[in-house]
Order: sequence, then C-alpha cells, then structure tokens
Amino acid sequence: MISWLFIGLVITILLTPGPTNTLLASSGIQVGIKKSFRLIPAEAIGYLISISCWGFLIGRVTSHLPALPTILKLFSAGYMVCLAIKLWRTSNAQHNFSKPTIGVSELFFATLLNPKALLFASAIFPSIAWIKMHYYVSHMLIFLLLIIPIAFFWTVIGSVLASNKIRWLNQSNMQKTASLVIMSFSIPLSYSAILHL
Repeated sequence: MISWLFIGLVITILLTPGPTNTLLASSGIQVGIKKSFRLIPAEAIGYLISISCWGFLIGRVTSHLPALPTILKLFSAGYMVCLAIKLWRTSNAQHNFSKPTIGVSELFFATLLNPKALLFASAIFPSIAWIKMHYYVSHMLIFLLLIIPIAFFWTVIGSVLASNKIRWLNQSNMQKTASLVIMSFSIPLSYSAILHL
C-alpha cells in the first residue's frame, strides 16, 4: 500500500535544507539537542495541517480538472530540479544559524508556510490519499513518523556544526549531497507524470 518511492521521496525532501531545517539546526546550535526536542511536535503539526489543506483542495479540484495531478507532478519535478541546482550553487555560501532562540510558534509557522508542503501534497502523496481516508491516514502516519528522526538529525547537525569536530560534515558537503539526491528523485517523478499524459 505504501511504496518505497513514497518513503524515499519523503526522506529526501525532509532532509533538504529549508526554513524548518534551518530553524532546527539553529536550535541545535543554541540550546542543544535535548532542549530542541520540544520543536518536533510543532513541525509535525505544521506539516499535518498544511499538507492536508493542500491535498484535500487538490482532491476536490481534480474531479473538475483530471489532468491537475499530472501537471502538478511535472511542476513539482521541475521545482525539485531547480531546488537541486540552487542547493549546488549556494553550497559554499555562508548561512547564518545564529538566530534568536527558536520558539515552538516560530517553527510551527515556518513549517505551515513551507513550500515543501505543496510539493508533498501534489506530487509525493498518492492522489488516492485525498479521496480514500484509509490511504490518507496510513500515508500521513508514515510521514509523521519519518519527521521525528529527520528533525532529530537536523538538531544534531546544528550541534555538530557548533562544535566543529567533524571536518567533512559541513554545510557545503551536505547541500551538494542533497542536490544530487533530489536530482535523482526528480527523474522517476517526471517519468511517472509523463506516463500519465
């Protein structure tokens, strides 16, 4: 029922640097891993609300525009290619992680407004999830379970970047790796959309 492609895409997109992950890394730098755990439920709830709203909206519109899911998949694949290129090009730019202490509400709203939510709703979650409730529940549960270790990972990254102990674990290498992985996942997504044209 839940494909490995879905799991792989969710992990890849959640791992990519973005507003939510930057805040998690900032929190890891400022208050450490343990105190940053309180932010994980805020990310989960933000994504739950945002993806669900986008998804059910897409589900309602699809009955009038049957080609919408395919078009959104193609746009999402294009977005992933652009994101991969941007990550590669900005891999050597310096990011400012020294933001004011990150609160639950800041992380919640950053996640709620994160453009990744539309990507998840339109291209990563199967279209049947917005029609049949048991598909929605099973896919959303897996998604929410995947958030926990990935959010933890980003707070660990923040604390490691702060300590400067591992030379190869730096923002440049992370972004280049993420760029290659995203590019590789955009190919099956594009192929899947083209098959449905």
